[in-house]
Amino acid sequence: MNEITIKTEFIKLQQFLKLAGIIFQGSDAKIFIADGLIKVNGEICTQRGKKIRQNDIIEIKNFGKYKIVGE
Repeated sequence: MNEITIKTEFIKLQQFLKLAGIIFQGSDAKIFIADGLIKVNGEICTQRGKKIRQNDIIEIKNFGKYKIVGE
């Protein structure tokens, strides 16, 4: 499982996708999220603005799992 470090209380799901290097443009995030390819803590997430916090687990189809950690 990959770990992604954030320096703030939370980041939005679309920001996480950029930070993890999965997408490069916000418009790409819209497609990933709308297609139901992302699970946050085991549940499919379709909200681009979903707040991702420390200890959340994000699973992306064909990309693997990521755990959010703080500094």
